[in-house]
Parts: sequence; structure tokens; C-alpha cells
Amino acid sequence: MLIRDEFFQEISVRICGSLEIEKALWSCLQYLQGVIPIDELQMDTYDHQTGSMRMVAIADASGGRLESYTVPLPPYLRKEIENVARYPKVRRANSSEDRFSRCIDRSLSFNDSSVLVNRLIVEGEYVGSFIARVFKTNAYTDEHLKLWELVNEPAAIALINSQRHREILVLKDMLVDDKSYLEKELRKNYGEKVVGAEQGLRGVMEKVQMVAAMNSPVLLAGETGTGKEVIANAIHDRSNRCNGPFIKMNCGAIPDSLIDSELFGHEKGAFTGATDKKRGRFERANGGTIFLDEISELPLQAQVRFLRVLQEKEFERVGGTTSIKVDVRVLSATSKNLEHLIAKGQFREDLFFRLNVFPITIPPLRERKVDISALVDHFIQNKSREMGLQRTPSLDTEELERLTSYSWPGNVRELANIVERAIILSRGRNLIFHGMIETGATHQHLANPTNREQFLSLEELEADYIRRVLKSARGKINGPGGAAELLKINPGTLRAKMDKLGIAYGRKAVM
Repeated sequence: MLIRDEFFQEISVRICGSLEIEKALWSCLQYLQGVIPIDELQMDTYDHQTGSMRMVAIADASGGRLESYTVPLPPYLRKEIENVARYPKVRRANSSEDRFSRCIDRSLSFNDSSVLVNRLIVEGEYVGSFIARVFKTNAYTDEHLKLWELVNEPAAIALINSQRHREILVLKDMLVDDKSYLEKELRKNYGEKVVGAEQGLRGVMEKVQMVAAMNSPVLLAGETGTGKEVIANAIHDRSNRCNGPFIKMNCGAIPDSLIDSELFGHEKGAFTGATDKKRGRFERANGGTIFLDEISELPLQAQVRFLRVLQEKEFERVGGTTSIKVDVRVLSATSKNLEHLIAKGQFREDLFFRLNVFPITIPPLRERKVDISALVDHFIQNKSREMGLQRTPSLDTEELERLTSYSWPGNVRELANIVERAIILSRGRNLIFHGMIETGATHQHLANPTNREQFLSLEELEADYIRRVLKSARGKINGPGGAAELLKINPGTLRAKMDKLGIAYGRKAVM
């Protein structure tokens, strides 16, 4: 009787003495080696959804360690172990004669051995097993079995506590990761608002109000620089998901080889350089909204996986086998005609129909010049604050007329860049746009390099050079003879530069 009490107390203290289950098993093994025949201790957990056993940890002569081997069980074994009332909690057997042990040993290449198996039951449900093993047959007696019955409840408690502890650690890491990521996103979009909502964008904002509260996908169409991301922000802010994450990605700025990892994440070791597990944009957006800009640039293989997310609300990380469920609203945007790309076999028709549930077209700036005055005032205020100017520059009526008479091929993005340039050159005086937007102004600057007031900025020179290369490539970016090949840079990098500099894509780039 004394040894039973001592055994129960010692094992209970050791198995529950650490939330790190591998350390708890190692402590138990050190004690058990002086009490029963034993070579190793094993803790397994059972997944009711998949019907598989997963080895959580093991302790042997080398110490305790975490494991992650998963063994799918046949239907007859699933039925047997899930029936908590019919089958005993504890049994002893030779592993070759026990159906459950034989299935596990065959999968893990274990030799024939004697086992004491403790079926762990919590609140009437089978949660896993606690197994003692010695590598010889017929080693355990009825006395050993009676001792092993005593550790059922402490082992079950230890397994559940360890699992909860690991889940909390994972959630903590995810929260730290999300906090850092979302803080960066908030800093990027600070102060962004919909200018022109009551004038040139009134029709667009009416559609935003209609669809914002729904979960329907929205496809935003419009030329580069029209403000598609601002409208996507407005939809999210007015939706029921406004308190959830808002994750964005420009599909044209990510190399094709990394697009799957960016969208769906990857497991550690999935490819060269994957030194850690990474969650993708869809996983980060769970419970919120994801905005995919330039959706036309998404490679065909990624389009297939994206379609599955839209249809089944699940995906696997790159290199992973476990399906991850997500609840995400999808907003996408394009500056290209997707129907033309479908005809060329460059975009999937079934994906287009999934995305185009509620299309919104954003007009170019030349079609809503009524907004230019408000936009200029907005950019002046924001840029002056960013630059820390003591005096906010003003704008004469003559200069405003000059702005409204221009066609703005780069749309709102081009206007923002020119206002910033004018503020830098103004030195606290009124803004002057003469020489910035007239036709042929760029060539006049280059022809008169001795005039210091007409020198171009590096961004202007870069933009002019990219436009000339695009014209030489007839607007083509990818592939042989494309602008990216001529410039010897990645196509995604080129598109990102073009977005930043307000350079249009395709035929618009060579007009």
C-alpha cells in the first residue's frame, strides 16, 4: 500500500511539475527506472476530426524531447479508442499483439516491445495516451498494470495543460507579429481620406455605401494612380469588419517565386531560406479584409490557389499539409481589362467571375477636375505637416487654373508628386507649377542644364528614362524585349517603381 501511495505522489508531482511536457516526461522516466522495467515514456494526443494520433513528446536514455509524428488510424481503431465506456482505460500487452500498438509501431518503425498503455479521458472524451515501453516481450506484470492505473488522471491533466500552454505561446507570438505588422500599415495610411466624396467621386461613394456592409467581393477598376487603395480603405472602414485587420498586397510588386509564400505563408524548411514558419496575408487577414492591388499580375498557379480560398475558405501553407480555415473578405483592384487578359489566357475566367461580384470603376482625374482644388489643398496640408514647415504655402488662382487645364495621365498620384515638388521648391512662398506640367517641359529642362532653377530631380530623370524604355519596348514589361529585361531589373521591382512615379501601364505608357 505504501508503494502505491508513494508511486502516485511521485509521478503526480513529476508529470505536473512542468508545462513543458518533454521535461515532465524526462523527470518521470528517471523515477520509473527504479520502479518498473522501462526504456522510454511516450505521450500522444488524438485528433477527433482527422482520426489520427500525434506523438507529442518522448523521453528515453538521451533525455526528453518534443516530437510531431502523426499516424492516421483505420476506422475500426478510431471507433475502438473513441468508445470510452466500452474499453478499459489501462492495458498491458506485447506491442505485436495489441492492434493499436501494432499500428503505431509499424508507422514509427518500432521493434517489438512490452507496453503499458494509459488511455487519457477528460470530461468523457478520449484525448490521448500515456505509454511506458520496454524493448523486450512479456516484461509487465499485473502489479505493474495496477501501478500504471494510478497515473491516469495526473497524466491527462498534464497533457491538457501542456497543450494549452503551447497554444498560448503560439497566440502570443502571433499577436506580437500582428501588432508589428499592423502598426506599419497604420503608419503608411495615416491621414488618408476620400477627397472628392461629395463631388467627382459621389457615384463611387454611393456604391461604397451600398456594398460596405456586405461580405461580397468587390473589384475596383481604374487607371493607375486614381486612388483605388483609398476606396478599398473606405469600404473596410464602413464594413462590419472595420475592427478586424485590413491587409494589403500589390500583386505586381512581388516576384512570382515568392507570391505563394506571401499570400498563403510557408512552413519551416519549405524551401531554401525558409528558416522559420511564416503566416501569409490571408492568415493575417482572418476576421477582416484583404486588398489585392493589380490582381491582373497574379501568376496563374497562384490564381488556382486563390480560387480555392474564395470557394472553400481554406488553404495550406507552402510545404504544409494541414488545411487552414479563414474568414476573409476580398477586395481586389486592377488597372487592366481583365476580360482581354482572359481572352489571351493570362487570367482565369472562373476567378474573374468570383471577384467581379460588385464592380466599382473609379474615374481618372481628367474626368473629375472639380476635385483638383480640394486634392491640392489636402496634399499641401499633409506634406507641409510631414516636412515640419512653419508656414503652409498658398496657391494662386492662376496656378490652380494651370493645374485644372492639364490632362493628368498619372492621375491623383501624379498630382500628389507635383504638389510635393512645388512645396520643396517654394521655400515658403506661393506654389508655382510653371515648367512642371506643360507639354515638352521635360525636354526643355534637359536642353538647358545651365539654368539651375530648371534642373530635374532624380525621380523626374528616372521617370523620364523609364518612359523612354517603355516606349522602346512598346509598353511591354515582362519577357524577352520587355522593359524589365532592357533595364536589367525584376518586373515586380519595375512595376513598383512605376507606381511610385505615377507611370501608367501598357499602351498608356507609350502614348
